[in-house]
Amino acid sequence: MHIVIVNDFGYVNGGAARVALSSALALAERGHHVIVVCAVGPAAEWLRHPNLSVICTGQHEIVRDPSRLRAATQGIWNRKAHRMMSALLSRLPVNETVVHLHGWTKALSSSVIASASQCRCKMVVTLHDYFSSCPNGGFFNYQSESICPLVPLSRKCITTHCDVRSYPQKLWRVSRQAKQSYYDHFPACVDAFVGLSRMSVDRLLPYLPASARISWIRNPVSVPHGEPANVSRNHDFAFVGRLSREKGCTLLAEAASRIGADVVFIGDGTEGAQIRSIYPGAKITGWLPADAISAQLFRARALVLPSLWHEVQPLVIDEAAAIGIPALVPDTCAARENVVDGVTGLWFKGGDAEDLARKMEQLQKDGDLAARMGRAAYDRFWHDPPCMEHHVDALESMYRHVIPVPQDALGS
Repeated sequence: MHIVIVNDFGYVNGGAARVALSSALALAERGHHVIVVCAVGPAAEWLRHPNLSVICTGQHEIVRDPSRLRAATQGIWNRKAHRMMSALLSRLPVNETVVHLHGWTKALSSSVIASASQCRCKMVVTLHDYFSSCPNGGFFNYQSESICPLVPLSRKCITTHCDVRSYPQKLWRVSRQAKQSYYDHFPACVDAFVGLSRMSVDRLLPYLPASARISWIRNPVSVPHGEPANVSRNHDFAFVGRLSREKGCTLLAEAASRIGADVVFIGDGTEGAQIRSIYPGAKITGWLPADAISAQLFRARALVLPSLWHEVQPLVIDEAAAIGIPALVPDTCAARENVVDGVTGLWFKGGDAEDLARKMEQLQKDGDLAARMGRAAYDRFWHDPPCMEHHVDALESMYRHVIPVPQDALGS
């Protein structure tokens, strides 16, 4: 089987890229012919195997392109990526090829989707975000900092300024979405979708094709199976991720300032200065290597994920549970599906700093409660860990439904 993995980045810069690239390598190790198509390099050094190749256009992420005109054009239609993808797919047997899309809105554009459709290739999409339907990819209004209830590309959607930057930027996003939906016929052209959480799929379902095949496949988490953390001795609350408005990091800073809690923000982004303004005692580490993040989490009383938007399936919840750290998550976010309220962590009212402060104070004052929740999270995770082996098994099963192949062809 030939599997084309499509992702904007050839290196890990977040959860979606980690899943895309690590699964590409694992599929190659199973014996499949795997090609990673990306726009922004260089490709990760560890992405090496005789059955795996990487094709990169060598372009900028559109938000970082020094030429704004080129970025605006490339974001809607990336000609170079279209030519490269079309040339690649024309060399592969269509009845043995699957195109698996992970990310395309940051650099590749929907031109790669058009290539696959024109070549009549079967397509699979992992729903890491909401870009298959929503112009800004989050069903989130950045101006009001609230979840958006509007129908994508409706009149009300188009006339509402919800963008993180400006209304002209919103109109550009609308143009991009309209091109993707009406010209490239996406997501109508997709054969199967990988769903990561019930909440996110329920939000997207009205905009997916009626015949959509949904495969529920957990994102893989690679954490060594060791002894759980001694949560009762830990004091810091930890945040891991991009310091941006929709992630709710300033909400966490406000809640922490109310109770004088120690908080470590592991990550970087536009809201760093605002966090320090709200709570000067907060510690911001910047981006850290994976092992350093695990070390910081191991010293935490709890992980806090204060996102204001729906999220999809944040990997950090499972990564924390794997080392025995409980989590605090909003009841408005898909992350709640990974946390049993009152057992492996606590839910708080989404967007409510006062309620978040109460839940943090509860764990801050009761080390035994935090320890019990941490141990429960640890036991629940390791009872059925989402390992790469199970992830690839599920991918292969889905691919077999999309392209029926002889059993002996899987691994050749």
